[in-house]
Amino acid sequence: MRSLMVLIHIGFIATLLIQFCSANAQDSKQITEKQFVLKPIGFVQKEKGRTTLELNKNLVPACLGLDGFSHVWVLWWFNHNDTPEKRSMLQVHPRGNRNNPLTGVFACRSPVRPNPIALTLCRIHSVKNNVIEIDKIDAFANTPILDLKPYIPGYDSTPATVADWLIKSNKAIGSSPR
Repeated sequence: MRSLMVLIHIGFIATLLIQFCSANAQDSKQITEKQFVLKPIGFVQKEKGRTTLELNKNLVPACLGLDGFSHVWVLWWFNHNDTPEKRSMLQVHPRGNRNNPLTGVFACRSPVRPNPIALTLCRIHSVKNNVIEIDKIDAFANTPILDLKPYIPGYDSTPATVADWLIKSNKAIGSSPR
């Protein structure tokens, strides 16, 4: 088997380096994970009514220009849901509401999923060195941050359809960020 390094960028979601092993001749469509390395770039901090993203100090140069954006996508790890049991759950009732239909985790924003990666759009209040003050985030204090990406309306918003259960719950979101 030969190894292949693949750099995956899924829309605005994430840039991750993943090393895969190519499949054997009998099942060329199956891809087997060989190694996966992902390191936090910082942690969410919540103190005295302030919410900040405190990045590793060596990442200050990576923040250059971020203050020119009003919003940032924060990719973070659902570390409170990172158990083998929760990673194996592939279907849920969205929002824990049994009135919502059983739905695959890729069709909802459930915190239980094979790779517990979360995505939140946050309004930026300020960027100072390695600390980004934001309005709020649906993560706990000390949650690991995986990546940041600026919100770019031309790339990150599009006319879309959503599932009926979301429309019925009145949670369908308009086209502009908060």
